[in-house]
Amino acid sequence: MSSEDQHPDGAPRHDIAPEAAATGISKGLTHYGDRGFSLFLRKAFIKGAGYTDAALDRPVVGIVNTGSAYNPCHGNMPQLIDAVRRGIMLAGGLPMDFPTISVHESFSAPTSMYLRNLMSMDTEEMIRAQPMDAVVLIGGCDKTVPAQLMGAASAGIPAIQLITGSMLTGSHRGERVGACTDCRRYWGRFRAEEIDADEIADVNNQLVASVGTCSVMGTASTMACIAEALGMTVPGGASPPAVTADRIRVAEQTGEQAVRMARERLTIDRILTPAAFENAMRVLLAIGGSTNGIVHLAAIAGRMGYDIDLAALDRMGRDTPVLLDLKPSGDHYMEDFHHAGGMATLLRELKPLLHLDALTVTGRTLGEEIERAGPGFAQDVVRPRAHPIYPQGGIAVLRGNLAPGGAIIKQSAADPRLMEHAGRAVVFEDAEDLANRIDRDDLDVTADDILVLKRIGPKGAPGMPEAGYIPIPRKLARAGVKDIVRISDGRMSGTAFGTIVLHVTPEAAVGGPLAHVRDGDRISLSVASRTLHLDVSDAELARRAAERPVVEPTAERGYRKLFLSAVNQADQGVDFDFLRAAHTRGKVPNSGG
Repeated sequence: MSSEDQHPDGAPRHDIAPEAAATGISKGLTHYGDRGFSLFLRKAFIKGAGYTDAALDRPVVGIVNTGSAYNPCHGNMPQLIDAVRRGIMLAGGLPMDFPTISVHESFSAPTSMYLRNLMSMDTEEMIRAQPMDAVVLIGGCDKTVPAQLMGAASAGIPAIQLITGSMLTGSHRGERVGACTDCRRYWGRFRAEEIDADEIADVNNQLVASVGTCSVMGTASTMACIAEALGMTVPGGASPPAVTADRIRVAEQTGEQAVRMARERLTIDRILTPAAFENAMRVLLAIGGSTNGIVHLAAIAGRMGYDIDLAALDRMGRDTPVLLDLKPSGDHYMEDFHHAGGMATLLRELKPLLHLDALTVTGRTLGEEIERAGPGFAQDVVRPRAHPIYPQGGIAVLRGNLAPGGAIIKQSAADPRLMEHAGRAVVFEDAEDLANRIDRDDLDVTADDILVLKRIGPKGAPGMPEAGYIPIPRKLARAGVKDIVRISDGRMSGTAFGTIVLHVTPEAAVGGPLAHVRDGDRISLSVASRTLHLDVSDAELARRAAERPVVEPTAERGYRKLFLSAVNQADQGVDFDFLRAAHTRGKVPNSGG
């Protein structure tokens, strides 16, 4: 409470300013019919924790604590919170950390994506419920950063993102390894019986060498880079590994900046503009980022009232090459990207393609921050635009009668020989069917076929799991097959690779054409022409739909009931329909890229 809210003797006034003008500890008071008493009561309780009036007179900065024994990606949370608190106090603010849901990829059933919207609601409601002038969002594991940005976008106050940071790489028999592209590569070798149980156990001990997020350009690293591209982190906030002093210094700077944002009332809607989203889309393409980044960007944009234009994204991709030499599209790891200058190096190379006037959390524009970062230095992780890793953006958008609402392929991580391919469909009706049959020796499949997996979309699973990375059938793996075209309405990890078509929309569980694909149907994929075609007539598809009508999944109670009744499709971010902004403000980019 500020001094103007008190009588000279220190007692609360009864004619204090209305809630709209309230700041600090006087925000969001519970109403007992006497606002003065509400503030008096709140101060009495918080003073039980040892706070003084001098402390309570400062701007209050909330700190979202997502530490959890189930979340090793956030294992440095205590150190980060300490550093953020230090930064807030150095800048004259009052830090108040509070817990929310913490979601980890490997410890979330049925899938982390199923819980992302719940985490976003938790984040939004706790920001709204508790008094704070700004909030620091600390997240790292794949769904936590988008959940926090979604929640903060809806809450509307000044917000700044702090990334937990990537893990360090390990070493297996002299080879540098890191989660989780190398997880999949070694497991594929084990499935093909190229290595034995002892070696797969040995490599398991080395893949994750420290706390932190995956060390490749998976979804966590993608969202870290996107957060900085959006202007939501301090400069350089995306790349420092979790266990480094650089990461702790970023945390302190984040706390300091949060206080400045609170004083200047730099609200999130001034940062998350169409220009910021377009910059993020450019960066997503240039880093060979996770296909999940599209879903999360669509969800965050939807909270601000914008729709991501997938057709425009694809057009942008044709003149936005992959510049970042990181696995799975390249060879390096996140710590190498950090040593190469991090996002400043990438943004400097992308400068002609960016909206340099987009505002960031520092109060300066993206262009100003690029200039402040200096001229750069010699390195080999970020390529010049004239010599890219891949000539187009990492992600291509496909359309056709099998995906009228669109589908995605990570072309930079696909086998070039398979990106123009036609083959016979080998169909799995759901994840259980896949598990039961994929490794059977009598499975009727060849390397020229196309694997189709249904009902792993938003409603089908539910929660759109990362099961789109369909394993190579064991009989083919033993024969040396390393890739095969795979199609589903689900997602795959950003650490995965292969010629894999994802996010087929509408999904099978709501009656999309994918639901009616049968064994032996002919499917044609052309990444060059951006098409995905099922060689079955509309009349035949209609006949199949009438013969076996789709019944959408339902639930009797709880969060699953809410999820199934409200979740939308991949092109709208798999968000809940009632959480999107009430009014659509247009598409991003509105110029078509």
